[in-house]
Amino acid sequence: MKYLFKNLLIALLAFLIIAGLFTLINGPVEKPTQISLNQLVNQINQEQVSEIVIKGDKLEIKLKDGLQEEATKEKETSLTESLKNYNIDPEKLKLIDLEIKGESGLFFWLSAFFPFLLPLIILGFFFWFMLRGAQRGQMQAFTFGRSKAKLVDPRDKKNKIGFKDVAGLREAKDELGEIVDFLKNPKKFANLGAKIPKGVLLVGPPGTGKTLLSRAIASEAHVPFFSVSGSEFVEMFVGVGSSRVRDLFQTAKKSAPALIFIDELDAIGRQRGAGLGGGHDEREQTLNQILVEMDGFDPNVGIILLAATNRPDVLDPALLRPGRFDRQVILDLPDLRDRREILIIHSRNKPMNAKVNFKEIAERTPGFSGADLANIVNEAAILTARRNKKQVGQDELRESIEKVLLGPERKSHILSIKEKEITAYHEAGHALVAASLPNVDPIQKISIISRGQAAGYTLKLPTEDKHLHSRSEFLEELAVLLGGYVSEKITFDELTTGASNDLIRATELSRKLVTKYGMSEKLGPRTFGGREELVFLGREIATEKDYSEEMATQIDKEVTKFIDDAFLTAKKILGQKKKKLKQIADVLIEKETIERKEFERLMKKEV
Repeated sequence: MKYLFKNLLIALLAFLIIAGLFTLINGPVEKPTQISLNQLVNQINQEQVSEIVIKGDKLEIKLKDGLQEEATKEKETSLTESLKNYNIDPEKLKLIDLEIKGESGLFFWLSAFFPFLLPLIILGFFFWFMLRGAQRGQMQAFTFGRSKAKLVDPRDKKNKIGFKDVAGLREAKDELGEIVDFLKNPKKFANLGAKIPKGVLLVGPPGTGKTLLSRAIASEAHVPFFSVSGSEFVEMFVGVGSSRVRDLFQTAKKSAPALIFIDELDAIGRQRGAGLGGGHDEREQTLNQILVEMDGFDPNVGIILLAATNRPDVLDPALLRPGRFDRQVILDLPDLRDRREILIIHSRNKPMNAKVNFKEIAERTPGFSGADLANIVNEAAILTARRNKKQVGQDELRESIEKVLLGPERKSHILSIKEKEITAYHEAGHALVAASLPNVDPIQKISIISRGQAAGYTLKLPTEDKHLHSRSEFLEELAVLLGGYVSEKITFDELTTGASNDLIRATELSRKLVTKYGMSEKLGPRTFGGREELVFLGREIATEKDYSEEMATQIDKEVTKFIDDAFLTAKKILGQKKKKLKQIADVLIEKETIERKEFERLMKKEV
């Protein structure tokens, strides 16, 4: 329907253009006056005519005053003989320039047949465009089952990415180094009877560099790199996905040694038998074809299949068995040293101030992925341009961290005097409780400037990367979360909606302590609420209730106890340090922002 409408529109435009040209050629703006031969003789006798052009039986007459006229003579006789019948003066006729022009045969035939040819030409254009659209659709039907993989040529120096461009991931690069060696020299392995893994699965959180690392492998091995997303295999029609899989592997075999990379494998690799349509589901047919292809090609033919996912738990077991994706390479979030290296790599093409300290920025970004760090550097460059500076500085990098974490500043969100006071005491409560407990991360910044959905925020960042967390850390974190709530209650004897997000986080953390971490002294070392193996399209939608109603009551009581204890801890600290709370809040109201060093001075300052 889309192409039909387009062809009709083009045919209509062609018709208008041809009609316009025909009108322009055959219809002059000012048509000459038509006169009789008797009138022409009178004008000649009165010496008013300067020139006559004879075209067959048509006479084009030009008068001495510049006007033009037309007349028609008899076809069988000449002009002179025709005019003699009208008593013309021969001497007057000699004073006129007579010019005879033969009528063009082409013009004659065109003038005779063009009115009949015009409709045929229009119809011809119309049918040509219609057939052209039909042929395009037919060609698309033939190419519908072709793979949509993008080929990255190893000779492309502009987009070349090597291991040196991928910071961190040391263990992953070591593990994948032998893949590069095999692609460079497969005979070395074949001579020893070694079989290189057919498939390698890259597993890690979003933004950790799975796609980037796969491109680096292809560049290091200097082989063609076929990249395709899992969703590009799946179409509305059954069989298209499996056809594209076959075409992808056939194309890669022609370019062997080569590397095939399937991003977001879980889009087609989810567990079978869980969706609608049974075994005839298009996604399942595509997965079946991938399994067949991985079994079918020779392990030493020079093709390696790389895939990436952040949901390995939903993949079909057949994909992960030996002989398919033999290896799983885990890509972790970068540690302190890796974050610093990533920041340096992403700042290569940006003018950075000589005083920029990437180590400090790396310390402020625990838990950030490589994509998050790249976003921080980019946001800092944008902020620098907005401030009309020539170099990216430390201040811009610090502000970009807060923008990535919390969102942009909402300068239009202006608090009233009372709301500003409540927000200041709320954030001061968080900060004071955090500074009073030994296992809480140090305060980096306190602000009552709105960012994102928050009216204010207290930024706590660890001094080092942590992989394990203790029960005492969680209990103190609960107290910090309730610090703003308690501060509002004891200061204003009133509660606001500002603590709603803190209460949600505190309740979730308290329930995890009981049901997931086994940190309840009363209920002991066990978990509650295991996941059922019920899936819909490959994803869990139910939680198994593996405990009784009586135990559910005990769980609720323990969750409440954790929160009540945290409330009492925060209340005790803020009750004893009311003057310090007021001091911090007053500074916040005045300056709106307190950095780490100033906050530490405030804590040491006598009240």
